[in-house]
Order: sequence, then structure tokens, then C-alpha cells
Amino acid sequence: MSTLPTAPVMHRPEASVQPPPLHYPLGEQLPASGSVTEVAPGIFWLRMGLPFALNHINLWLLRDRMPHPTQAGVMQEGWTAVDCGIDNPATREAWLQVEQALLQGLPILRVLVTHMHPDHMGLAHWLCERWQAPLWISTSEYQSAMLACSGQSNFGGDATVKFFAAHGWTQPDELAVVSSRVGYYPSMVPKIPPTFVRLMAGAPVKIGERTWQCISGFGHSPEHMALHDAHNQLLISGDMLLPSISTNVSVYAMEPDSNPLQLFLDSLDKMAHLPDETLILPSHGRPFKGAANRIAQLRAHHDERLSELLEACSQQALSAHDALPLIFRRALDVHQTTFAVGEAVAHLNLLWLAGRLARHRGADGIYRFSTAQS
Repeated sequence: MSTLPTAPVMHRPEASVQPPPLHYPLGEQLPASGSVTEVAPGIFWLRMGLPFALNHINLWLLRDRMPHPTQAGVMQEGWTAVDCGIDNPATREAWLQVEQALLQGLPILRVLVTHMHPDHMGLAHWLCERWQAPLWISTSEYQSAMLACSGQSNFGGDATVKFFAAHGWTQPDELAVVSSRVGYYPSMVPKIPPTFVRLMAGAPVKIGERTWQCISGFGHSPEHMALHDAHNQLLISGDMLLPSISTNVSVYAMEPDSNPLQLFLDSLDKMAHLPDETLILPSHGRPFKGAANRIAQLRAHHDERLSELLEACSQQALSAHDALPLIFRRALDVHQTTFAVGEAVAHLNLLWLAGRLARHRGADGIYRFSTAQS
């Protein structure tokens, strides 16, 4: 458990806290873009490229069988795709290569998306249309994707600029870039399937011969769903549990006083019971074992950052932008800073809402945090 108050697209490397030993049963093996690696019977690992510093996403294809849509009493053999990659020509071409290399002439029967971020949701519309397959996703993620695809998102525009400015990011040229990012999400997720099947926390999902249980996660996205197969000790963790980078957890303009870091830490409790032998299939990095060690390391990592912020705010009042060098030990470009400021606010909000820090808005309109008076 966290020793500080209780009540992941930028995913960043952890600088000063070394992870406890994790076991990587596949070693250094990585599938090339457009190829697959079998990680368990009937479960295949795909690795698609991304045009970011985080340059890949792991996707999963699971052998499946479902009732035939037009033939009563007939089961149809095929595949379930878990997550999709962004919509660009390279990712579409990689999927076409996978279709030839793996699908064995069988259809994709459904497209299951862990959450609405572009690298997970981008090609869902294309896959669903290509295979006449339903989209499976949680309601909050689906609705958030619809808003973002329409340009009403947290990724750019005047509301986002005002939010960042209120937290100390005031450079006009950089904020002009942020303002122009209204089309950022639709550029990678141009369409959303018009209907979906709802995933709910605790609900079972039968995929082939396996039964998976949905585990909801909060803080990184509105209602992230991981999939746990307890019988075979498998977890498709999405972005909630990654082996070597910490999941981005940010406050956004639409919910400026939220506490996503506490939500994220609380969500980790739902995975803390997993046996050490559970094979975790993450969205970034290599499949690994050692869930409890990884969760303990993540808690220690965030505790260290929170302690550093408490100490710094006892010396002088800080805005989130002022706090960036404490949390990120490297230079950040504008794209990275949009996520970094949101994550700095998440850490400061946790301490403020727990009563450890006070928040004041100055005459310049900027929020600053300082040690709360007892």
C-alpha cells in the first residue's frame, strides 16, 4: 500500500526507483510488425509501430468461437482481436500481413478494446467494418471516444490552453501548439463504430475455451478494462500494469479538480492478489511475471515523487509547471509537456485533496501549491 495519503500518451521511464526483479519468460523475443508470436495456446502477440517516443503497442489475437450471426445453432470459428493500433497506412498494412500469416482464412469475430486512447482504439472502426464484427468496450470508454472523435476532447483547444495556463504553463508559442491540437485524436481515430457491446467490471467474457473476468481500472482512462483468466493464470493488462514504464495518470481540463492518481493506485489493489506465476500481457513492453512486485515498485515510485513534491512545496509555493523538473528528469518537447503537466497536477491534486497541501490562485490566475497549515 502507498505510504502517502490514501482516500502510462505519455508513458515515462522511471528514473530513480529500480524495479524489483521481474521474470520475462519469452526473453528478448519481440514479434516484428506484421508478424505474431504465440505466448500461450491460442493467444498470439502482435506488435504494431507508433509514431511517438513510445514507438510500439502490443495487440493480442485470441482463437475464438461464437454463435453464427445468421445460422441458428451453428458455432463460428474465428478470432477475437484485443486492441487495434492507430489508424494509419502502416498499421493497416501490418494487419493485412497478419491476416495472411495467422488468421487461416477465419474471420475476426469481435474487436475488444481495453480503453479509448488512440493506439488502442484507432483502427477499431476499420476492423469492425472489414469483418462485420462487433466492438466490445466499456460504456465510459466508448462515450469518451465518441466525444474525442468529434473534436470535444482533452487533447487541445481553448479549454485545454486555459487549464494549462492556470497551472503555470504560459509560453504563448507552446500554448499555440496545444490550441491547434483539436484534431489530434480524430487524426488517429477518424471514426467510432456506431454500436458496441458493453464490458462491465467483474463480468465474464468467454473467448474460445477460456473465460476471462473484466477488471476495471481508473486514473489512466475513464473505465479501462483488463482481462483476467484465473484458471490459466493470464492477465491482459492493457495500460494499467506495464513492466518497465509507469502509466501516464493525468488531470484534464474537463475534470480539473479530479484525483486520478488516487484512483489509479486504488485500481492496482484489484491486481495485487495475482499469483507470481500469472503471465501478464501488457500493452507496452514484454510479457512478464511478478505482478505483486511490479505493483509494489509502482507504489514506491509514486510515493517517492509525492514525497519530493511535499518537500519542495514546503520551501516555496509551486505550480504544476514549476514542479516538472522534480517529476521528469529530462528535457520535454511540447507534445510530452502536455502529458507531463497533467501528471504533475495529478500528483499535486492528490496531496491537496488529502489535506497535505493547500492550493491558492494568485492574481496572475495561476494555481500554486504550498504546505497546508495545521
